[in-house]
Amino acid sequence: MAAATKVVLIIEYEGTRYHGFQLQPRLPTIQRELERALGKLTGSRRRVVAASRTDAGVHARGQVVSFRTGSSLPALTFVTGLNHYLPEDIAVRAAYRVDDSFHVQRDAVSREYSYYVLNSQTRSPLGRVTSYLVSGRLDIEAMNRACRLLLGEHDLVSFASRMEVGERSTLRNILRAGVAREEEMVVFDIMAKSFLPHQVRNTVGLLLRVGLSKMGASEVRDIIEARKPGLAGPTIPACGLCLIRVNYVLPFEEMR
Repeated sequence: MAAATKVVLIIEYEGTRYHGFQLQPRLPTIQRELERALGKLTGSRRRVVAASRTDAGVHARGQVVSFRTGSSLPALTFVTGLNHYLPEDIAVRAAYRVDDSFHVQRDAVSREYSYYVLNSQTRSPLGRVTSYLVSGRLDIEAMNRACRLLLGEHDLVSFASRMEVGERSTLRNILRAGVAREEEMVVFDIMAKSFLPHQVRNTVGLLLRVGLSKMGASEVRDIIEARKPGLAGPTIPACGLCLIRVNYVLPFEEMR
């Protein structure tokens, strides 16, 4: 067998029936399905590493994972072969061979998430697994005023539901945050290098309170400055959250 090299996959998944990305004993996870498919394709067991460990029920359009393999299969075969073995709610969109020094987590310069809110008086059977229903009319301008207060580097512990073991800092630099409406769908977009646990879902929960006129946009600053875990929110359901993209300095085609 050839010397082990590193392969990067871009994957998409609907996370509804999974208990997040990361392996958990006796529970369905994205990582478990990927590693099972890799074993069937290559004949060897390999551990995969993800750029973002999405929570239970969270979806992804552009999750990035990597693994080392001794297989000499062409990159395209990893796409077609893995998609043959993966369940229908997980798909590999692209595969690249990269330099062994590349690390999907440490080398990421930013991660982009979107949260989808169906702002409607009636529920959507088609949208129920990818959006969160809010019936009250949302004030998009007020929500964007609140978003502007989040931009830049802040201690965002108030937006974390819990702290990961070994978490050293709750400082986060928000590079982009904004809300836009397209007919009945309201989409919140946010970009940062990294996020605290449940930070995005708590942020949207807070913005919805602003959009429904239950609090003023200026109160967002008070919540940031309070630095009290869980103060923002409520933590809204995972169904509307999607990892859109993980960004790196170089495109994968140039990482060989």
